[in-house]
Amino acid sequence: MGRRRRAEQERAEQERAEQERAGAAGALPDAIAALSRTLPAGPSPETFRRAKFDRPEAAPPLWRTLFLALSPLPGDCAPAPPALEAQVRLVKRALRSQGYPRRALAQLPEDGARGSRELLLALAWLLARGPLLERLLGRTRVRLGDEVALCQGEAPASPGPPAACGGADGPVDIRHLQWLMGKLRLQWRNLMTSQQEQCALLGKIHSYTRGCHSDRSLGHLSVAETEMLRDPEGGRQLLRRLESENARLEAALAWRRRELVFWQWMDTVLGACPLEAAQPPFLPRIPESGADQLEMVAQQLQALHEELQGAVEPRRAAWEARVGGSGSEWSALQRATQEAVGQELAALRRAWEEGGAPAQPHGPCRLVKSDARASGGPGLRAAEVIGALRSREACLEAVLRQLQSQCRQELAQLAAALPGLIWILPPGH
Repeated sequence: MGRRRRAEQERAEQERAEQERAGAAGALPDAIAALSRTLPAGPSPETFRRAKFDRPEAAPPLWRTLFLALSPLPGDCAPAPPALEAQVRLVKRALRSQGYPRRALAQLPEDGARGSRELLLALAWLLARGPLLERLLGRTRVRLGDEVALCQGEAPASPGPPAACGGADGPVDIRHLQWLMGKLRLQWRNLMTSQQEQCALLGKIHSYTRGCHSDRSLGHLSVAETEMLRDPEGGRQLLRRLESENARLEAALAWRRRELVFWQWMDTVLGACPLEAAQPPFLPRIPESGADQLEMVAQQLQALHEELQGAVEPRRAAWEARVGGSGSEWSALQRATQEAVGQELAALRRAWEEGGAPAQPHGPCRLVKSDARASGGPGLRAAEVIGALRSREACLEAVLRQLQSQCRQELAQLAAALPGLIWILPPGH
């Protein structure tokens, strides 16, 4: 009787496992299709299937998808995509800058005709590494209101392909650097002028359309809403864009529900790839013209090291003499310091909890023109944002002055190391 019961339980478990495998096999195409609809220029599910077996016809669409995913500009603002060879180079450079571990992708030919399995692994690495889909959806979001980007924290590094930079082995022309700085200042002034003109036009639109919005909290129309009233065809285009965005959001939700099936399938893709050998250490190339400069820098570092050693020893001896050789006194001082720090931390935590200060704003905020006499709403007022930006500007200017001082000191040390060199500051500095 017991053997029959165990046999029935084993048979039921086998049937349940077969049903789970059948359900996973049926959910895999849906998961890949949802991911394809979410990605920019998403490849078809058949492309994913062919990439698992490293088929060459699946490589070009995957190169295109990786290029658009790593591009720092949204699709409607980006220029025409470059040739496939340029896309391959930019994708390799961007993945290398983000720390992609597999060397096989860097060894792929630049014609983009092979390596679809490696590209599929790179795409999965980007998906697992961070909120790639959220960033792509935010980049293609349809903006109905007039917004301003607000960031109170440190801005993350751009995930896009870095610009190509080549090291200059020879001397640098100072006149060329001055020309570049002048060009940069001119472009900065043009940008500020265009921003001021845009703000003036936004103010006029908000003033002329006051009272036209159905939402009393807004009170006026935005540029996109005004354009819909002026051009009905633009309104129909905006409606199509909203429908496309809703389709992408629905696909992203479907992908989140079936994401586990995709990662189980990616385990089989990774298992089909050959193992890579240990990467040899990277040895930087030292140009022959910089050997003398390297020797001079090494001598300066050695002299600085000896100077620091001479300054550290007396301070260490004075500290040991003040603390004393008794271990009990040192332990008591350490406990007192820890208690003082703990009390200050608890006081700060209580002040934060009692004050109920909101989190620092981050991201795009809608611009709404309100009466200065109106009571404060749930949003941010312009005076608060301006104050935060001025505080941030003051901090950045202090850091800039500190870096300029360090550069002057380094230039003075270099000038003192070369006999017969006269260092003259440019006018105005």
